[in-house]
Amino acid sequence: MQAQLGEAVRSKAGIEWRTLLLVVLCWLAYGLLTYFWKDLGWLIIAPVGAYILCFYGSLQHEAVHGHPTRWEMVNEAMVSLPIGLLFPYRRYRSMHVTHHNNDHLTDPARDPESCYLDLQAWSGLTGPIKWLYTLNNCLLGRLVLGPAITTARFLSQEVRLIAKGNFGVARIWAAHIIGVMLVWAWISGVCGMAIWQYVLGIAYWGLSLTLLRSFAEHRAHENTGCRTIIVESNPLVSLMFLNNNLHMAHHECPSLTWYQLPSYYRDNKERLLRDNCGYLI
Repeated sequence: MQAQLGEAVRSKAGIEWRTLLLVVLCWLAYGLLTYFWKDLGWLIIAPVGAYILCFYGSLQHEAVHGHPTRWEMVNEAMVSLPIGLLFPYRRYRSMHVTHHNNDHLTDPARDPESCYLDLQAWSGLTGPIKWLYTLNNCLLGRLVLGPAITTARFLSQEVRLIAKGNFGVARIWAAHIIGVMLVWAWISGVCGMAIWQYVLGIAYWGLSLTLLRSFAEHRAHENTGCRTIIVESNPLVSLMFLNNNLHMAHHECPSLTWYQLPSYYRDNKERLLRDNCGYLI
């Protein structure tokens, strides 16, 4: 019922001008921040740049769910340039669509966004790797070490797929590498920032903020409805995540726009919290 409601709302929306405005503002902020980085200094560049990259990831999430237009290629064109460097947009889209099978949430064999490991995989790890994963399961560890661990896991997974002859994934990565080169041309060729400075000073912490959202997003639970959280936060953080911190509402009705989620949550709060066993922060 709720999913059908979301589709109905989306079909009437046409072009979502508020979301389109955010896309324009995001690109403008990114362009100004990187172009004037020498004048602004790293005390501004690092936190603001990380916020912008995390916000851009939230816009990519909107595009995956069919926003801000009814034309998929137009949505992709607006947010597919990989300024975060790591994730090819089409790989993210494919994995996220799979993630939205609510019956498989957190299952490491079926949910590509799960941070859990199955028992056999855990047993096969060395002591130091287990220690790193344990640190990654506390908030500070997730923010500081999480981007490196996420990068290593994701790239090793992608290399294995390509090595097994998955030409679809290989084509996506070929296009992604071209996109990364375009970002590099802008960052280093136009703005004069070394790519290592961009990676360590901006991109790494942009992914860190993204991992802040997903840190408690899902939990293992026998009841599938109780696996998804609601996080009530302040306007600055909620904007950065485009209200996806109201995650139970999003999973119940994934076609709702970012600006429809708060009212949907308010109208259905009691039922949503009953359905997810009160999983609220």
